[in-house]
Amino acid sequence: MFKKSLIFLLIIITLLGITHTNVQAETQWPAEVSVHAPSAIIMEANSGAILYEKNSTEINFPASITKIMTTMLALEYCDLNEVVTFSADAVFKNEGNTSHIARDLNEQMTMEECLYAVMLESANECAYAVAEHVGAKLGGDYQTFVDLMNRRAEELGCTNTHFNNANGLPDENHWTSAHDMALISQAALEQEAFRIIVGSRRYVIPPTNKHKDSTYLNNHHAMIHNYKTSEHLYEYALGGKTGYTEAAGATLVSYAQKGDLTLICVVMHTDTDTYYQDTRNLFEYCFNQFENHNILENQSTAGLKEEHKGFLQSFDSYVTLEEDACITLPKGVDFAEATCNLVTEMTPQGSRSTLEYSYAGIVVGSAEIIPADVSIGDHYFYDKVTLMEGEQKIVKIRPIYLVLGVLFILVIVVFIIFVKGMKANPYGMAGARRGRKNRSKSSLRFR
Repeated sequence: MFKKSLIFLLIIITLLGITHTNVQAETQWPAEVSVHAPSAIIMEANSGAILYEKNSTEINFPASITKIMTTMLALEYCDLNEVVTFSADAVFKNEGNTSHIARDLNEQMTMEECLYAVMLESANECAYAVAEHVGAKLGGDYQTFVDLMNRRAEELGCTNTHFNNANGLPDENHWTSAHDMALISQAALEQEAFRIIVGSRRYVIPPTNKHKDSTYLNNHHAMIHNYKTSEHLYEYALGGKTGYTEAAGATLVSYAQKGDLTLICVVMHTDTDTYYQDTRNLFEYCFNQFENHNILENQSTAGLKEEHKGFLQSFDSYVTLEEDACITLPKGVDFAEATCNLVTEMTPQGSRSTLEYSYAGIVVGSAEIIPADVSIGDHYFYDKVTLMEGEQKIVKIRPIYLVLGVLFILVIVVFIIFVKGMKANPYGMAGARRGRKNRSKSSLRFR
């Protein structure tokens, strides 16, 4: 037990040694781009950095971009070959004057076929049937799935979201924000099956037990498919999801990739005449102005391969960082100009520590700290003393003194870092995130 405690203390001290601030040049964020939409955001998917936002925490109705969450959860809980059976509620509550592909009562399709219909044709009855299927699989019903949507949103850090259905049809108790939709869209993009579906231009559902002919699906996102027009095709587009209701206006989630940047753009409560142009402008702004930096390659002391090698006579590294973790900075800004802070939080799985980087008061990325599997042998608690006669005597160092010494050093290091941090950023972390003041529910105004 003592050895484990010592290793933990050594890791903490090592981490504190690499959380430093080294900002010499004046920080500057690129000039913002003009956006027509009243609420918008663009995020770099790998780093999580918010590169632009406009009223991104404002509450709005999402319409069919809701289906990103529905599809993500279905992929998490189901196999693509599972058979989905359409109930009366799925068919009759979600067709009529809404987006649908005319499914019939008791019709059967695979989960894969349903999800293509959900994401390409925005089929509301398919989204409802998928939610019922997942809810039943979890021992409940449609409401079980809706509850799961809200629980998952909370886990992702959403603070202005409440889902009340699986397809985004008008409901005063169904709302979210551009910022929260970016978080949801980022999580969905991590799934390979999701990326394949949203990036597909067409899909064919073969004949079913209720339809003797195949059903042809087309992706309605105009940046990836010229189904209705080629005006908005964008060479770097990966896909996305459209949405529209009278209450929500036009909503749009789009993904794009160029070089090492993968972008997520969300625009809400806007109109179909401008939302593609807004999205393209935001993509071009970010591709032209920003670039990624791998943290492990640039944080010279993070690997502990040189500076801390040999500490306590061990050649093992005490910690490492996520290999692919990166930060997103304006082009021309050096990695060393970003401010680094150690953030520790408790999770159900235990303590979790990350290095969080910021630049110009904006969080630009982070890397989880991964403790190495280090074992310290008994010889670390002894020392050899050479006597005058040439004999060697083994002197035991009492563990309590070693622990107290380590704790004393720890307190001093924490104090020094705190003082440096206050000098570098007298306003503290309160200014680290721009424009993210959450509105209370009582003050929400639906438009």
